[in-house]
Amino acid sequence: MAGSSPCSVSGTPTFSCVSHGFVANFSGMAIKAPSISKLVTALRKTYPDAHCELNFTTPLELLIATILSAQCTDKRVNMVTPALFARFKTAADYAAAPPAELERMIQSTGFFRNKARAIQAACREIADKHGGRVPDTMEALTALHGVGRKTANVILGNAYNKSEGVVVDTHVIRLSQRIGLTRQKTPEKIEADLMKLVPREQWTMFSHWLIWHGRRRCYARGPECEPCELARLCAKIGVEK
Repeated sequence: MAGSSPCSVSGTPTFSCVSHGFVANFSGMAIKAPSISKLVTALRKTYPDAHCELNFTTPLELLIATILSAQCTDKRVNMVTPALFARFKTAADYAAAPPAELERMIQSTGFFRNKARAIQAACREIADKHGGRVPDTMEALTALHGVGRKTANVILGNAYNKSEGVVVDTHVIRLSQRIGLTRQKTPEKIEADLMKLVPREQWTMFSHWLIWHGRRRCYARGPECEPCELARLCAKIGVEK
């Protein structure tokens, strides 16, 4: 962004920081509860319109879009899904689709053969075991072929307005570590830390806020630290200052 002064990112993150009232706790979580409140306030103020950037109108459409979003941008997925959603309306439609046709329609999202198999397997189970309705529980969703906890959290939080966890994608991993919310490395452990820190009613929005911030300000390389709205709350772990 013009006029900004990006920070550089160190290849070796350090985990010691006491700055602007921030106190690191190296047992796993790394931010004081009062600072979480300030962080949530700052994120909400900065991104009042944050939302899931995958276009959908039904839980099934969101499931399909989320599967397609693996190793693919939301922008590309949103270019593919209008024709896909017009062609296939129900889980049974996807399950019965000729594999070659489905693969052709989603090819530009990458890994299209694996994605097509995952879509058809999950939709077959939805049609056969759930009456064609995408399940609305973590247990039932993660029992579907190819549906992990992250995808289940996306569906539950955005299609069913249920807070069962925090979506942890590459942006959430990077920002939660950089800000100092966790020192964990795996999505499961990072999610566990965030669930302890963030009030449950904000779990879905918290992931949206971090994702939006990661896409618009706190980049993997060259994060815009100087104009950053979270600068006074961020530990800048792994960022050369």
